[in-house]
Amino acid sequence: MSDPLWRPSPQRIAGANVTRFIDCVNARRAAEISDYDGLYRWSIEQPAEFWIELARFADVRADWGTGLALMDGDKMPGAAWFPGATLNFAANLLRFRDSTEALVFVGERTGRRALTYQQLFSEVARVAQGLRAAGVEANDRVAGFLPNIPEAVVAMLATASIGAIWSSCSPDFGINGVLDRFGQIEPKVLFTADGYFYGGKTLDSLASMTSVVSQLPSVQRVVVIPFASAAPSLSSLRNAIFYDQFGVAANDIDFAVLPFNHPLYILYSSGTTGVPKCIVHGAGGTLLQHQKEHLLHTDLKRGDRMFYFTTCGWMMWNWLVSGLATGATLILYDGSPFYPDRNVLWRLAESESITIFGTSAKYLAALEKAAARPGAEHDLKALHAILSTGSPLLPDSFDYVYQHIKEDLQLSSISGGTDIVSCFCLGSPVLPVYRGEIQTRGLGMRVEIVDESRQSVRGESGELVCTAPFPSMPLGFWNDPDDKRYHAAYFERFQNVWHHGDLAVLTEHDGIVILGRSDAVLNPGGVRIGTAEIYRQVETLPEVAESIAIGQQWRNDIRVVLFVRMQPGQSLDDSLRQRIKDTIRTNTTPRHVPARIVAVPDIPRTISGKIVELAVRDVVHGREVRNVDALANPEALEHFRNRPELSA
Repeated sequence: MSDPLWRPSPQRIAGANVTRFIDCVNARRAAEISDYDGLYRWSIEQPAEFWIELARFADVRADWGTGLALMDGDKMPGAAWFPGATLNFAANLLRFRDSTEALVFVGERTGRRALTYQQLFSEVARVAQGLRAAGVEANDRVAGFLPNIPEAVVAMLATASIGAIWSSCSPDFGINGVLDRFGQIEPKVLFTADGYFYGGKTLDSLASMTSVVSQLPSVQRVVVIPFASAAPSLSSLRNAIFYDQFGVAANDIDFAVLPFNHPLYILYSSGTTGVPKCIVHGAGGTLLQHQKEHLLHTDLKRGDRMFYFTTCGWMMWNWLVSGLATGATLILYDGSPFYPDRNVLWRLAESESITIFGTSAKYLAALEKAAARPGAEHDLKALHAILSTGSPLLPDSFDYVYQHIKEDLQLSSISGGTDIVSCFCLGSPVLPVYRGEIQTRGLGMRVEIVDESRQSVRGESGELVCTAPFPSMPLGFWNDPDDKRYHAAYFERFQNVWHHGDLAVLTEHDGIVILGRSDAVLNPGGVRIGTAEIYRQVETLPEVAESIAIGQQWRNDIRVVLFVRMQPGQSLDDSLRQRIKDTIRTNTTPRHVPARIVAVPDIPRTISGKIVELAVRDVVHGREVRNVDALANPEALEHFRNRPELSA
């Protein structure tokens, strides 16, 4: 058994929220839980009791009514959580009304701007009044095409206070990408900024929005936030008004009292294989799940200052904003994480005394490749946790964090998705961190790794599934009245079981290693290989910046093809090809070794930064990529078309 990279101190364990939660459960339920493992077992064996106790511990503001906490708990889909309860999501996030900073915003070209909890409440009250005056009612849709600015949070909370449904895209989406999403849900009000900043450039949004609004007849009002300029012209937008003129000041908010499962958000799948799925999430389930993950897994407390590098088009934005329910301070940043240099986010961490720093695995890998030393160059004494998601965190990145950022912190690689607006596997402040592993499965989540016959396995790769209902399951897909597409997406592979589509391993430590997406799995000679198994080897080589692997149909079989993007000044020659193959063979198996290794100048990715194996596979095989508008850099696909290296 390998030694952990980090163990929490006895003092940290004693002061953790999850330790207090165990004490509360033992006192209230006469349970005899002594540690996290015991709590996890109890949470999946007694799910209704677990979520009731979580709601009490988190002080969720709701009328719980009477009746069962879980109805039809043997049905997936079909289970209903707290069917007799009512609440308002925004009321729970706005429970504090004091001078503590709620939001701190820093942008690439903008100075620091903060809103206290009292100021945030007042802003939400004003914008909610504006929405009501614009005719917005419960179940109407309100959309945002916004950078990661405080006004986005205000607009979302105002929307939720009424019981309308919030949906957002980041401003780097193209016109067709926005229409593919907002065109399906028909928003009544649209919030947009006039532009945004990224990588030292000023980028316009109003031209895009003019085109979008002209093709969205449902939009009755456009609210424009001057961000890139002080006084943008609204002449090209119909029914447009400036943000500071929208609504009138109000002392209170008339929070709509709504069923527990009232729709809150519409989020979108990546759309790389067709029109994006519009995933509807409920208010109560989202609130409970996020409270659990913040309090018990991230150890978020009122005095914390939490940051996540995200856009409004990624579910981590929704996840971050829920941190307001704890009374913590949220740090928002909009811009490039590498402009004007690679230390910009660490200067932010130092100046804002960030305690919880959220980012992506790709960002940490890029810092490692650049030999960045944040721990030596910045005062990070406040930092006690780093969260990473978006793709599997490579073992070398674990080493890098502890060697060059900070020795004493909880490193939480987390994994879940837009589908559940939360996590299946994530961290724990009271458990050790092992190299290359996600610490644990989420409390209340009966997560298993299963083989083709649906038997649970440990120590070998299998499909990540959840075999019991959980509160943040989607309410369904928009415009899917019979739930046919919803059922096909998650419940077709295994009956009455959520099939998430990740290939993973459950380790001896009860940790999880994600090997990649099941639909991108490589299958040479009938052996299933997760792409992440290859990436974690290739990207240890200093010459390689990034890689992407596919399975190419070849002579009645599948062969592994690896594409690499080189570091500046590096080139791919036969010597490096052999080193890549040797590294893969030594650390995995001969089956993992690519038959072809090809250099490309760029690799296509989604707007949220995920590489797209399926799109590359389609191009290599001469098939049409169904929705290139879902890509941040669709032109990169051309680097994979008609490659002579792949015809022999």
